[in-house]
Amino acid sequence: MSERKGVVTMHGNPLTLVGSAVKAGDQAPEVTLINNDLAPVRISDYKGKVLVISAVPSLDTPVCDLETRRFNSEAAGLGDQVVILTVSMDLPFAQKRWCGAAGVERVITLSDHREAAFGQAYGLLIKELRLLARCVLVLDREQKIRYVQLVKELSSEPDYAAVLAAVKKLV
Repeated sequence: MSERKGVVTMHGNPLTLVGSAVKAGDQAPEVTLINNDLAPVRISDYKGKVLVISAVPSLDTPVCDLETRRFNSEAAGLGDQVVILTVSMDLPFAQKRWCGAAGVERVITLSDHREAAFGQAYGLLIKELRLLARCVLVLDREQKIRYVQLVKELSSEPDYAAVLAAVKKLV
C-alpha cells in the first residue's frame, strides 16, 4: 500500500496518508461502509445521483461538526438528485447520536471504522491516527469523480463555494 507523507497536517505537523490518491476523472472506487443501523452501504448504491462525499476525521470535533452542519443546510437547496454523505471512522452509534443531537437529517453519515476500506481506497487514511483526512469529493451520476478537494490542514474547513459550484455543474 502506498504512503504519501506531508500531504496533510494537523496543527502544522505533517501526517502520512495511506493509499493512492484519487483524482478528477477517476472512477470512484467501490467500497462498503456501515450506516447508523449497522447495515452495509456501498458507494454504488447511489449510482444515478450526484454524490458529495465529505470525509472527516471525527464528527465529535468542532470543524467536522461545523462542516457537516453546513452541508446539511446546503442540501436543502440542491434538490433530490444530490446526495451528501459524511464518512468518518466514528462508530455508527456515535454518528447516530451526533446526528440526533445536531438535527442533521439531510446528510447521510457512514462509518469506515471496521476495515478502513474507504480511507485506503481513496488515499485518505491517516497512518498515525487511523482517522480520515478532510476531503470533499463530487461524483457524477455514473460515479466518476469530477471534483476533489483535499484540505491541507485538518483543522481548516473546506472551500464550500468551490464544492457547491462543482455540484451545480452536474445537476
